[in-house]
Parts: sequence; structure tokens; C-alpha cells
Amino acid sequence: MTINRREHRPVPATPLARAATLARAATLTLAPVLFAALQPSEATAQLEFQYLRGKLTNPFTGASPASHVFTLQHAAEWGLGDTFLFLDFVDDSNGDDFNEKDFYGEWYPTLSFGKLAKRNLAVGPARDFSLLGGVNVGGDPNVLKYVLGFRISWSVPGFVFVNSDFFRLFDASSGVGAGGAPSTDDGFGIDVNWLASFDIGPLSFNFNGHAEYATGVTDELGNWNRSRFLAQPQLRWDLGKTVGISPGKLYLGVEYQFWRNKFGTGVHENFAHLLVVWAV
Repeated sequence: MTINRREHRPVPATPLARAATLARAATLTLAPVLFAALQPSEATAQLEFQYLRGKLTNPFTGASPASHVFTLQHAAEWGLGDTFLFLDFVDDSNGDDFNEKDFYGEWYPTLSFGKLAKRNLAVGPARDFSLLGGVNVGGDPNVLKYVLGFRISWSVPGFVFVNSDFFRLFDASSGVGAGGAPSTDDGFGIDVNWLASFDIGPLSFNFNGHAEYATGVTDELGNWNRSRFLAQPQLRWDLGKTVGISPGKLYLGVEYQFWRNKFGTGVHENFAHLLVVWAV
């Protein structure tokens, strides 16, 4: 789930707040590595570097400049569940303190009840149930949110996985007093994420992404932030396989981003982005 993925409120951060958030980002990046290293069973993982080129809307000014987004993404399975991490670096060079060399990241570890019980807990199309935790960290807005919820993993023909996540967002942001975006009430969210692989003749494709709904909240200034919906599906062509590089390494594709009530403002966004992915 990605509440404010890749974009952030245009507020200046104090040097102290910026340093604190950088420390959080470093912790976010290292946490999955340490988490996997401490597990008693073998873990499988995939690391990706993604580049996105397209327009992103500043909902506070209405401007939609061309933007660059560089993403480090890490997904892994371990003995009792899985983890997912992404860390975005975004820049639009528009000079409005919005998406100016900023970063945003999220990390989600899960604990599978089926793996914990060492038995099949499938019920109908639901193949497993998991406890879900998480942390969201934003740069310039000095955002910090914790996530607690549960996941239902579904068996859907043609898909590698389909998950439904139900969660509570606990806001621990420093707020306006520390030079960040206004802190908010806690809220609820639902996220559906998926991956499917398919071939069309000699060409191989992946269709993956997520769609998320988050409830409205009130910020510390008394402003109501509307409920919002974000969808970010990706269609990837396995370019590496086609040109003779190892399959599953180099992808070319498109990411479609749709926001309704972006950041709770009532502004909507609807753009397609060029996508390049290198999988390690």
C-alpha cells in the first residue's frame, strides 16, 4: 500500500528535521536486510531498480511538470512470511518546493499464519492469512506513519499472487512545529496488490501493481483531508529476454497513475509514465 507514494507536500524542512528523516530512510533501507539475515530459514529475494518518466501534479498549485522518479524496490520471502520495501527519489526541477530532490519509502513485513502453524489454512479461494506491519517515511514533509493490519492472500488463476490488505495507519509525524506537513488523525486503508505473468507469441509480459483506498482524516490545523484512491498498475515487457539478455532482468513498460482526491485535496490525477526496470 502506498499512501503518498512518490510525491509530497511542499513544505520546507528544518535541517534538524531533514537529518532525522534521512536517518529514518537509512533505517528503512537496512531494516529488510537485517530482518532477513536474522531469520533461521533460507530467504529468497529480488532487488529492482526502476526509472519513471512522466508528469506528476502538484495538487496545491495545479502544475503538472515532467518528473523523474528513481526507485529501489526489494521483495523477499522468508520462513514465516515475506517483506516488501521501496524507496523513491523524485525530482521535477520545477522550483516550487514540491518533489524537489525528495524521497519517500515504505516497508512491510508479514507473518503468515499458515507458515506459523505449519499447515494449510486455505478457505475457498483464500489460500493464506497474515499479520501485516509497516512503516512509511517521507522526506521534506517529515512524514512518519506506522501500519498494522492483516492480509488475505488469494488463489486467482493466471496470477502469481493477489493480496488484499486491511490496515490502520498510525500517524507519528512531527508536524508543522518541526517544519513538516501537518500531522493527522489515524486512519484506515484497504489495498489490493497483484502480479501476473503471460506470453503473447515470443514476447513475455508482467502485469503488476496495486490499488488503494484510504479514509479521510483531520490534520492538526483542523483541515479535513478527503478520502482518497490511488492506483498504480504496471505493464512490463521482458525486453532482456527478447534481445538475448537473461530473462527477467531488463523490462520496458508503462506505469499508469490515477489519483482521486490527491492528498485529500479534491484534485485528481491521470497520467501514464515511461517505465524502465533492471532486476538484480
